Amino acid sequence: MAKIKGAVTIDVEKCKGCSLCVTACPASVLSLQPKEVNNRGYHFAFMCAPEQCIGCSSCALVCPDACIEVYRVKLD
Repeated sequence: MAKIKGAVTIDVEKCKGCSLCVTACPASVLSLQPKEVNNRGYHFAFMCAPEQCIGCSSCALVCPDACIEVYRVKLD
């Protein structure tokens, strides 16, 4: 049986740093950038542990600004 790995892309310029995605992630993959800010002045979300992503899409479902896309990659 093939193993599935998740991948998340975040539009950092649209992200307002509300951290709903960080809270919703069951695998603790996402975090807010502690030092950098986007063009709008917000600390944006990023993948702090990409190898742990299971591709569940919980982060994308709760994002109020639709900044997150989740992909599932099949590993051989």
